Amino acid sequence: MTKKKKIGIATALAATSLVSLFGSSLAVYRLGMKSFSSSRKKSKERSIAENTSDDNAWYLQQPIQEWTQVSQDGLTLRASFIPAESPKSDKVAILAHGLGHSREQMIPYARVFRKWGYSLLMPDARAHGESEGNTIGYGWLDRHDYQGWIAQLLERCGQQIQIVLMGVSMGASTVLATAGEDLPANVKAVVADSGYASVFSEGGYRLWHKYHIPTVPAMTLANQYSRVDAGYRLRDGNIAAQLHHTKLPILFIQGAHDQTVPIENLDILYQAAAGPKQKYRHPSAAHIATRAADPATYDQKVAAFLAPYVDSAKKD
Repeated sequence: MTKKKKIGIATALAATSLVSLFGSSLAVYRLGMKSFSSSRKKSKERSIAENTSDDNAWYLQQPIQEWTQVSQDGLTLRASFIPAESPKSDKVAILAHGLGHSREQMIPYARVFRKWGYSLLMPDARAHGESEGNTIGYGWLDRHDYQGWIAQLLERCGQQIQIVLMGVSMGASTVLATAGEDLPANVKAVVADSGYASVFSEGGYRLWHKYHIPTVPAMTLANQYSRVDAGYRLRDGNIAAQLHHTKLPILFIQGAHDQTVPIENLDILYQAAAGPKQKYRHPSAAHIATRAADPATYDQKVAAFLAPYVDSAKKD
């Protein structure tokens, strides 16, 4: 075999390997970032199935209003609005669900907040449930959607309302990312259960621990795919850095046995928060399982945290 032929074969093999690398990385990107109609349907079914029948029955008995908004990039997003039992209440909780779920995941939390006298807004995140979109926002794109929901609440419920943002997992990172944006004074506090500090780091963690795919070069390439496809690099999704821009009071919650979001995220986020803050680390709970492990303590801690910030003079 001539030297020229050997070089040609080596070049062809290298090109084939490169094409294979980019192809597999694109497949990984689509696996983690894309959601289609079947995925959105499953996210709703999953959320309902994970609730108790009592919780689901309670939800269906509520005076649910269907709200919509059109996002900055043209997606129709949907949410359930449930008014407080008392028409005098000016408290509203916006409840943000996690990855691969829908607004129905937040039903157990909605029951508690309504018992406390709140109205409720429960959005389906983009690319989840009944909201449009094929690209998952992981909280970073969603932060602007939540600014839209806040604006709609002010328009429809009045300029006097007091808003609490509460989310779990991806929803926790969504409300934290939202907190770092320019928000009206009506937003009083944030509760974040099992949120991650970085979209890029969380993606790499899940890629290795769930699929056993090396993060290098897969995440490097996914970072560039995202820039073209979603309009931002995954590295731009720095949730912790958002907290430098807000003085909102934040309660951070996470179970010490979380295998989905590394427990180190709790301290990273807590240290990044610039305003009043508390953290609650359950010693044995798994991912978003802190409330299930001890509902009474969980609810007490959330209520006690919010009490100084949601004006008691306006409570029912």
